[in-house]
Amino acid sequence: MTIDRIFPVKCGGQQSLTEMFPDMHTHSSSRLVHRLALRSVIFVGLVIAVALTKGASTAGQEARDTWLEPYRPAVQRLIDTSLGSPFAWRRLATLTDTFGPRLSGSDNLEKAIRWAESEMKRDGLTNVRLQRVQVPRWVRGRESLEIVEPVPSSLAMLGLGGSVATAADGVEAELLVVSSFEDLRSRVPQARGKIVLFNAPFTSYSETVTYRTNGAAEAARVGAVAALVRSVGGMGLRTPHTGMMTYVEDVPQIPAAAVSAEDAERLARLQARGRPVVLRLRMEAQMQPDAESANVIGEIPGRERPNEIVLVGGHIDSWDVGTGASDDGVGCIVTWEALRLMKALDLRPRRTVRVVLFTNEENGLRGALAYRDAYAAEAGQHVLALESDSGVFAPLRLGYTGPDRGLQTLSEIATLLTRLGVDRVGAGGGGADISPIARAGNVPMMSLGGDPSRYFTIHHTQADTIERITPGEVSRAAAAIAVVTYLVADMPQRFAAYPATN
Repeated sequence: MTIDRIFPVKCGGQQSLTEMFPDMHTHSSSRLVHRLALRSVIFVGLVIAVALTKGASTAGQEARDTWLEPYRPAVQRLIDTSLGSPFAWRRLATLTDTFGPRLSGSDNLEKAIRWAESEMKRDGLTNVRLQRVQVPRWVRGRESLEIVEPVPSSLAMLGLGGSVATAADGVEAELLVVSSFEDLRSRVPQARGKIVLFNAPFTSYSETVTYRTNGAAEAARVGAVAALVRSVGGMGLRTPHTGMMTYVEDVPQIPAAAVSAEDAERLARLQARGRPVVLRLRMEAQMQPDAESANVIGEIPGRERPNEIVLVGGHIDSWDVGTGASDDGVGCIVTWEALRLMKALDLRPRRTVRVVLFTNEENGLRGALAYRDAYAAEAGQHVLALESDSGVFAPLRLGYTGPDRGLQTLSEIATLLTRLGVDRVGAGGGGADISPIARAGNVPMMSLGGDPSRYFTIHHTQADTIERITPGEVSRAAAAIAVVTYLVADMPQRFAAYPATN
């Protein structure tokens, strides 16, 4: 699948966000597909980022860079302060160690939300508040997967978010390993009554995640009794990756789980030897009534144009495995830290800077949709929306979706970030949580992300802990976001906007 088919953004003559996200909110399945495609394309866009021209000496370039000169002292202070202290990493450690995994509807998430609200007030942010919203509550329960024949043994697995349970005594059936949906459809008679495993090696998130999202429905269509998917990620010491899946109306709902890449390969080899492989899957998963949650919001009001908003943020919820350090505790911390740094250095920009720690990104996007609905009247006053939900593993890259002149401005800003290892800007920025408000207000979007190979190795796994992230990586990411946010919020002219439409 080409990037144009996944997400048709071009550096020149870009489409409007309305064109890029048609019918985004018609139902939960479409929201999930757009969220997954959007997250994937952020990485794809960043990987093909355009290298900035360094040391340009033309008169035109010098003229374009002149506006940055008055900001160099403030930029230096932001960078020095961030790099000079592990404060942000320590705050991330507090979040992940104290509250652990933070699945929507859980007590852990609610406690983390109240803590973040209290800490923002301690930081001196203004208009700190909770935006309450009802979120889905899926509970994993006990689960297991084992080989019954030919050699009894346990397998590493994680139920997929939203899956139904098995019967109390589990489901026991022969295994059918397929490599794709096309492979499954060519073997319909063999699939009936089987546990189907989609053994699709990880290529890119956008290409491979479809088996996690749609595998259960496709397997159920041909009469399978359960669906397994090879984890969406690389080899990881038998570490399975969970994530959201969806059911389809009028298609039976069957239990679904992920297995590690290593176990998927083993099962494929066993099947290839011609002997029947029998598995037993047990899952106690259940969907409970919706629970109350909240977005956490804090601000630095603009000194001249307070009604114009630069939005930054990440999502405070996580899956119920690991402690959600990379996905997306660190995204929350580094965007929040940008405001704390500005406040500590008494840097108050012309426009309002607003941080939002969104709830329920992982399995519903209800926090993002609630924000869009609550601020619909001022959607057009959002100057830029920046999300960090791609990790902070070096090298850092800036992704951007919006008018071309915005890409040029961000490229100029990036010349101040070479010390942080951020010296590239490319098309393809955004994020699941900022997309609804961006679509509503035709708002340019931006993201800061890191090395996708490191990110997807631990994505949605027990291994997503703070030990994978260094204090320096957190400090550099926070500094980069602080600089970009401050400059966009304070520059004399409004940052690039889409042309007005009649």
